[in-house]
Parts: sequence; structure tokens; C-alpha cells
Amino acid sequence: MADLFLKQSKQYSEGRPDYPDQLFHFISSHTPSHDLAWDVGTGTGQAAKSLAKAYKNVIATDTSPKQLEYAEKLSNITYQCTPQTMSISDIHNCIGSESTFDLITIAQAMHWFHLPTFYNHVNHLLKKPAGAIAAWCYTLPEVNPAVDKLLNRFYNNDVGPYWESARTLVDEKYKTIDFPFDPVDGLESNGPFRFNSEKVMDLDKYIVYLKSWSAYHTAKGKGVELLTENLIQDFKKAWDGEDGQTQKIVVFPIYLRFGKVGSAN
Repeated sequence: MADLFLKQSKQYSEGRPDYPDQLFHFISSHTPSHDLAWDVGTGTGQAAKSLAKAYKNVIATDTSPKQLEYAEKLSNITYQCTPQTMSISDIHNCIGSESTFDLITIAQAMHWFHLPTFYNHVNHLLKKPAGAIAAWCYTLPEVNPAVDKLLNRFYNNDVGPYWESARTLVDEKYKTIDFPFDPVDGLESNGPFRFNSEKVMDLDKYIVYLKSWSAYHTAKGKGVELLTENLIQDFKKAWDGEDGQTQKIVVFPIYLRFGKVGSAN
């Protein structure tokens, strides 16, 4: 997975949305203690910096050193570059000890994981019985009907062939991802729960976001420029046509799966 994002780490840092405070309040309000969190696949640290406000210490890991270069450095976040596969011994050396984590988070990344192996690590590291796992993804951004219609056509017709198959799990809002965890105390299900992330963007920043997609760079590596000048002009017309405002509030729908280790685990 790391190789997919090596070339666009700066674009990823600039173009991707931050996550809303409501998401982290919801998560932290359902974990009784707030000593230690592990943010897996942290990328450029969008989730880690918010977790650091609610948890005393955060371990934030990624397999891409380039992504970590752009992560915001805070005193209670420890960033670690880890291999793509880790044994329990590696986990102890790089991440932490058994039954010590209050929370494990995965933001826009779990669809890339080998889930059986990862879930073994989750079950090993979470505190029992109250430690929780929170995994979320975000789907296509919403701007206005004209831009959204153009984006959906671009996503389905042009970009579609260049996505990895795991992307389907995001399109399905993590409803179909394997998530063998019980609801946390006080909740009736393990989700998905919807939140909205809002980001003020002009068209240039919106295009930077599109260029941060792994599928865009996969196509470019094959000599295909998906964002042609004609298409960018179409986006400009759709962007400016409704209200003439150059900056707009772009909404990224977020879908959260949230649970704890069950008695059968």
C-alpha cells in the first residue's frame, strides 16, 4: 500500500481533509481511559494530531517514510515507520505491550490491510474489556450538484479501471468490510456511523485532492493523464457556474466502524 502514495505525499498532506472534532469526541467518549492510542496507517498524521488532544500518548505508524515526513510533530505523538508485515515480537518492539491500548484507530486505510493478521494484533494489544477499535473511511466529496455529477462520472468512467480492488470497500462505506467486533458499551451496533468533514477549498485545492488519489498516479505511471485540460475546464465551469464563488465548503462523508473485542475473541 505504501508504494501507492510515495509520489503524492505532499499532495496527500495538502489535499486530504482533516477529520471533524465530533468524530473524535464520539470515539473518546466511549473509551473509559485515555492513556494510549495507536493510529495505524497514519499517513501524514491527520488523525494522530486530533487523537493527541484526547489521549495522553499516541503511537502513529505507517509503512511510508515519505508520508511521515509531512506529519505534524507533537510532543505526545511517537511516529514509527514499520514494515508491511509484523510478528508479535515486532509489535512488542515497535508498538507496545499486550493489553495496553485504550484505542486503535485506522483512518482511510483499513481496506488495504490483510485483516486476519491485523485483527490478531488488535486483539493482542487492546485492553480488555474496554479497549476499542475505530476504523473509518470517507467517500466522494460533495460540492454542488454540477460538480458532484461531473466527479461521479469521472470517478466511475475514467478513474475506475485504475483503482485497486480494495477500493470497493470504501465505495460500500465499510458496510461490507469484515469487522468482527462487538458494539462498545452504550451503542447498539458497530456502525457504520456517519460524520461529515468540511474543508474550504478553491478549485485548485480540489484538483490537488483528485491528484492525490492512488488511482490517478497508477494511471499516470501507465502514461495516461486522467485530468486533461478539457476536463479541468469542465470542472471550472461546474465550480463557478452555480454562485460564482471561488471558495466553497466541500463536504467529505465519513463512515465509522467502531467496536470492542468480544468474549469470543
